[in-house]
Amino acid sequence: MDSLAGLKRTHHCNELGAGDIGKEVVLMGWVLRRRDHGGVIFIDLRDREGITQVVFNPAVNAEVHAKAHALRSEWVLAVRGRVEARPEGMANPKIATGEIEVLVSELRILNTSKTPPFPLDEEVEVSENLRLKYRYLDLRRPSMAANLIMRHRACQAIRAYLSGNGFLEIETPVLTRSTPEGARDYLVPSRVNAGRFYALPQSPQLFKQLLMVAGMDRYYQIVKCFRDEDLRADRQPEFTQIDMELSFVDEEEVMAINEGLIVHLFKEVLGVELSTPFPRMTYAEAVARYGTDRPDTRFGLELIDLSDIVRQCNFKVFRAAVDGGGVVKCINAKGCADFSRKDLDDLTAFVGQFGARGMAWVKIKDDGSWQSPIAKFFSDEELVGMGRKAGVEPGDLLLFGADRPEIVHQSLAELRLELARRLDLLDPARLDFLWVTDFPLLEYDAEEKRWVAVHHPFTAPREEDLEFLESDPGRVRSRAYDLVLNGNEIGGGSIRIHRTDLQKRVFAALGISDEEAAEKFAFLLQALEYGAPPHGGLAFGLDRLLMLMAGCESIRDVIAFPKTQKATCPLTEAPSSVSRRQLTELHLRPDWKE
Repeated sequence: MDSLAGLKRTHHCNELGAGDIGKEVVLMGWVLRRRDHGGVIFIDLRDREGITQVVFNPAVNAEVHAKAHALRSEWVLAVRGRVEARPEGMANPKIATGEIEVLVSELRILNTSKTPPFPLDEEVEVSENLRLKYRYLDLRRPSMAANLIMRHRACQAIRAYLSGNGFLEIETPVLTRSTPEGARDYLVPSRVNAGRFYALPQSPQLFKQLLMVAGMDRYYQIVKCFRDEDLRADRQPEFTQIDMELSFVDEEEVMAINEGLIVHLFKEVLGVELSTPFPRMTYAEAVARYGTDRPDTRFGLELIDLSDIVRQCNFKVFRAAVDGGGVVKCINAKGCADFSRKDLDDLTAFVGQFGARGMAWVKIKDDGSWQSPIAKFFSDEELVGMGRKAGVEPGDLLLFGADRPEIVHQSLAELRLELARRLDLLDPARLDFLWVTDFPLLEYDAEEKRWVAVHHPFTAPREEDLEFLESDPGRVRSRAYDLVLNGNEIGGGSIRIHRTDLQKRVFAALGISDEEAAEKFAFLLQALEYGAPPHGGLAFGLDRLLMLMAGCESIRDVIAFPKTQKATCPLTEAPSSVSRRQLTELHLRPDWKE
């Protein structure tokens, strides 16, 4: 193996262009591809920045050319050579260095490589488990390297913007106490305090509120958070937040500073100019029109409420739904009357995944008449009323949901997205940001038979709704706000409770007794008694935001070493078993045998 001694890299593999022709350069990197064309050997040399074609020509240096015959994929090289223009007609416009090549006069083989378990070319499909097992190889691929470079640039832009707007970057503890914040905690047993446990933070929520009590005024950090919950493509057991809190602010100020952050981020990282202010929609309107509090507004297909029109109809399914306190809503799929019966059966099965017990449909024929098994159950007046409200035209297809509001909303919200996918309505180049506001403060958990916080227990209620906190908790709106991008919640926050009396009232509404509150939140309740200022904040899911910015389908593609959907790491094989001795030191008594 050759030594690096006396050789210094002059350029990365993405830097050289026509302006460098004639220069002597030194490049270092990995062999991506090797081609032997009639005695002249071409190597695509790759580093994290990109690719440069280097050429071994026996006419330049016969000894070096002979040595190059041994080169194989992923060997590590250092080359010295002269930058030359590629022959006429041989330029490659797909890469930044496509106008030039480097004629090699010196070659050093710094290391060899086993044959990789999968090709590192972008064009080759590789299973995700294999990619994660050999993640250090997967990260050599240009797209993955670009994602991590983008992540770095994004974090730098975030820090620059927030620091420029008066925020202090302050770290908060990773080992803290377990508090009921929604998801299941990851627990860490204490060796020095037998029988006691730390919890890894689900968010720095309580600490950032304490920082406001401490007078820090504006805090932020890019911080790891942990939740032991079921996973999916855009969720990890450990994830990263852009976390912030501000004192002496209202909702408008928090939203304005965060709009500015998003505008700065997209301009600095992607070169995209965004317009502000972002549109706003209340929670109630979002659910009514789209069936969800994180609507994708890039396309129509909105939900249309027909409950009042069909209240007295003869179609038993619709009438029973309304009589039972439910709703009847539909989606007008414009121009989709040509859907086959199989298409409709497939869509019916699709909504069944989300609790719908069926899906009625109506096709609007060219003469304006309704073709459907259910059309006969409606009077002419009801047909006209539904058609007018749904805005039907010949060639349209109406798809109905009739059930409890939560089932209708979820199933039609998912149906709306499925139709958008089938009809190619999801424009990847379009960026639709939306603030969703005025969330309910509490929602009733029928299984646990109690009220639970929609966001978290420290969210402030709207002042005008406080009178209903004890008598009608479901009527109370919160001072919370979420930012949605193309149907994905990328951030959320609220104005917080800063008075002890109000915090105790909210705890009581949640069924948290004074004793439990004192046990779990004594430090926060005590802090609020020492002149806590009005304050609020927001946290962005950095991984999800970067996934959308990179055009990826999974947050695992923007995380260096992610976990699988089973919360395992194929690379390190974590989580792993530990010895009985380690467990004993932690005062744990295993019931398994080694």
